[in-house]
Amino acid sequence: MIRRTLAVLLVCAFRQGAWAQSPSEMKPVTDRLAASIYTGSSMATLRELTDSFGARLTGSPAYQRSAEWAVEKFRSYGIQDVKLEPFTIPAGWQRGSASGTMVSPISRTLAIASLGWTPSTPAGGVKGSVVMISDVSPEKLKDSDRFRGKILLLDGSKIFEEGYVKALPKLDAAWPVFQKAGALAIVLTDREKNNVLNAHDMLWGARLLPLPGAEIGMEDGKQIMRLLDNGPVVISLTITNETSGETKVNNVVAEIRGSERPDEWILIGAHLDSWDFATGAQDNGAGTASVLEVARVFASLGKPPRRSIRFALWGGEEQGLLGSYAYVQAHTNELNKCVAVLNTDNGAGHPRGWKVEGRKDLKQAMQPWSDGLLKDLNGGDLSLETTYDTDHGPFILHGIPALDLWVDESKYFEIHHKASDTIDKVDVLDFKAGEAIVAVTAYMVAQSQSPIAPHIDHASVGDILKDAKLDELLEHVGVWKP
Repeated sequence: MIRRTLAVLLVCAFRQGAWAQSPSEMKPVTDRLAASIYTGSSMATLRELTDSFGARLTGSPAYQRSAEWAVEKFRSYGIQDVKLEPFTIPAGWQRGSASGTMVSPISRTLAIASLGWTPSTPAGGVKGSVVMISDVSPEKLKDSDRFRGKILLLDGSKIFEEGYVKALPKLDAAWPVFQKAGALAIVLTDREKNNVLNAHDMLWGARLLPLPGAEIGMEDGKQIMRLLDNGPVVISLTITNETSGETKVNNVVAEIRGSERPDEWILIGAHLDSWDFATGAQDNGAGTASVLEVARVFASLGKPPRRSIRFALWGGEEQGLLGSYAYVQAHTNELNKCVAVLNTDNGAGHPRGWKVEGRKDLKQAMQPWSDGLLKDLNGGDLSLETTYDTDHGPFILHGIPALDLWVDESKYFEIHHKASDTIDKVDVLDFKAGEAIVAVTAYMVAQSQSPIAPHIDHASVGDILKDAKLDELLEHVGVWKP
């Protein structure tokens, strides 16, 4: 009982000290930040990023040019501490061309695109009978002789029926089985109507699939399945991609030193990379432009907040949060000084507030600030949902308080990873409201007398991951150990 009473007293003391400065006292500065956001040029920045560099696939020349551009953007705001921090991915990959044809029982062109991080077919392509795969459990793949010389059609709707977390380990075990059996290629059915294709890969970590792989439009895939009920179906595929070995990728990191506690820092991040069907305006050009804009308004304050603020633009997010994970690994010795991480990567939808990633203590600490400063910006809501789908993830594994910008995503997946992810889909007012929420939140966290919430220990992180049913996935991909 003594230990419990002491813990309660310490928590109460922490909460009282954390918010010694009230929301109303910070409001003059946060109002200035928000006003500067609304009158600023972030839409022009987003237009420059998307229209000048286009798609920014991790490891591509366009990605590297956009990283160098971002460095110069930060410096143009008067921030001198800006650098490229390199990390290495296992394989480089750039999309070439892909085509597919149904040869029999009827002849027609198929809606086909290469999956990311897959090799090319041999010169002249491949042609073979289709074998339908709707279950990749090991026991279902024992009769692997039937795959030799065939093109395997994977029914994505069935394979991912239990969710990505359950499907990924089974798929990782299936690829070498297909390769060893002599399959010519794999074709995965897409999930979108009207044969719309979504850019994606099949392996975590920018690793090359061991055999050529394509995605096929949903309706074309369903037609092949129907025809297979009546007899053999033969298709041909030609895929031409550029692949390479280990490839250097750069994160972009800038810092404004704090005025009183410069060794303590918060981080505001977004991923710079995108998929390559469009120009990545919502995913995640909007987040990139937001980080740049928030950096601009902080640089214009004159006097920085108490703590330092780091601004990070990550590479390799689409392949498994690789840039942010590499940063955490490289900066492990100073993570104890990281007070909080703010991330923006859910598109530029109408803002709602913040996800606090399963941290009830963080939600309780944020509530008065959400009510006092964020509510009028349409950002007063707080969600306890825990996610590992963007770059706050590697930080929460170390117990660091993390806030992921929460927006209305009802329209987001209409353009996510598709050829339609272009700047004309960005609503200016929603976009700027999200930026204002990030700027105001960053100021209050960096300026407050005490940290917004404590770091939590490994066991507590494990409990949050287990409750969110993320622990097995993260163990499988090698980023978490219980």
